[in-house]
Amino acid sequence: MLATNEVTEGIVSLADVAGLTSRVSTLTNQKIQEIQKITGRMRMLALNAMIEAARAGTAGAGFSIVAQEVRGVGGEVAQVAATLEQELAGQIGQLERLIEVMEVQARGMRLVDLALNAIEIVDRNLYERTCDVRWWATDSAVVDCAASPGEESCGYASERLGVILGAYTVYLDLWLCDLGGKVLANGRPDRYAVVGADVSGEPWFRAARELASGDDYAVADIARQPLLSSATTATYAAKVCAGGRANGAPLGVLAAHFDWAPQAQTIAEGVRLSNDEKARSRVMLVDAAHRVIASSDGQGVLTERLALRLEGRQSGYYVEPNGSLVAFHATPGYETYRGLGWYGVIVQDAR
Repeated sequence: MLATNEVTEGIVSLADVAGLTSRVSTLTNQKIQEIQKITGRMRMLALNAMIEAARAGTAGAGFSIVAQEVRGVGGEVAQVAATLEQELAGQIGQLERLIEVMEVQARGMRLVDLALNAIEIVDRNLYERTCDVRWWATDSAVVDCAASPGEESCGYASERLGVILGAYTVYLDLWLCDLGGKVLANGRPDRYAVVGADVSGEPWFRAARELASGDDYAVADIARQPLLSSATTATYAAKVCAGGRANGAPLGVLAAHFDWAPQAQTIAEGVRLSNDEKARSRVMLVDAAHRVIASSDGQGVLTERLALRLEGRQSGYYVEPNGSLVAFHATPGYETYRGLGWYGVIVQDAR
């Protein structure tokens, strides 16, 4: 028997409903089987009664009629049980399928929301990086060094960049470059000996040189930077302009190398999943080419590309043939940061 207090007050999940439906289905089948057993016994009793009535001859004629009626009733009950079994089986089966669909929809929508939350945190974080690099490019020490790169001015610029790094621990280094791509000063010369290096071939440098003004910024894809001990960086760059004015003559480029790996890993691991969900879920950030740039399991970073089935959608979910649920959401951007076409992605194995 089903207990009347199996569903108590509080949050009822679709799993609870599915479990209850399954128990109802089992109970219904048990009761139908019991009815079928009873009708079988009634038929057997009716048959025996008819045999005994035949032996009794004329005296048993009335008893024979009763036996036939019992047999007929048994047949009708059996037919009702068979019909009930067929109809209930169909209805319960349909209900179970609907619950499965609803459960996938609920999980999918929740994971989409969590994927959005992850990529929004990234957007807000990187928006601040775009503000930082444009602001620091107007620092007087940076402007003076780019305008007149002597030993003293470069040393002072390096000192100023070091002060900035002391307050902003999310950066690996800051580089001041001339318009030819030569590094003039950096904030951590004791750790990274990059002064004099040629970075003219770097995507972020080439993009920064083409910026219209000091109000704009450039950014490259997540990459390993050999000059920073092959650390994984997100590099944001801005023009250094004469007088620190946005419309001043271009003097150089300031690059801020964001320490991407630990920050992104924290975001991927921090998505609010239950312990059970974490054990069977993989949270990822992927770039516009669907290359994995962060993963909660630490696997495939910068080497794996996901075959996302976007189908023209900015967000959504789908179920893989193996039963895994894949949820995704595109970067919405934040303030003046438009985003780079990245996605938050969560892949969750079937239960």
